[in-house]
Amino acid sequence: MTNPQINLLQKLAKDKHIENKKYFDKLKKKTPKNLDYVMQDLHDAEFKKTDCLNCANCCKTTGPLFTLADIERISKHMKQKPQQFIDQYLRVDEDQDYVLQSVPCTFLDNENYCMIYEVRPKACREFPHTDRKKFQQISDLTLKNVAICPAAYNIVEEMKKRLPL
Repeated sequence: MTNPQINLLQKLAKDKHIENKKYFDKLKKKTPKNLDYVMQDLHDAEFKKTDCLNCANCCKTTGPLFTLADIERISKHMKQKPQQFIDQYLRVDEDQDYVLQSVPCTFLDNENYCMIYEVRPKACREFPHTDRKKFQQISDLTLKNVAICPAAYNIVEEMKKRLPL
């Protein structure tokens, strides 16, 4: 069963897509000097009140990119050889990156806990990337993430209020 809030999020994100795209285009052209500090504040404030275990939509609908370091770390944790891990869980996508064979994530349990949380991929640790340095460089990714992650949606809405362009 899909979460009705997630369905609403997708509609809200779609309705705001053009507005957000224009905002991010302006942001790239005229980046505020304090952008990274503002984004860190917005990110921290949002994640003080957001419990990802209530949602886990990122794990249910998208798959992370696995770096070679991720594969080494996770396969060691699972007491497998890296190639065994790759063969069992991953595939190579159109960009020649290692990704999960399927979604929802194999490592997500039925209570939204990650079974490899302590060794999870870098892409999972950093999601939704709203506290990333040089945030303006990942606007395309952020536009996708606002439709997946309620926290990312809220952060972008607050960002537009805090940094009107």
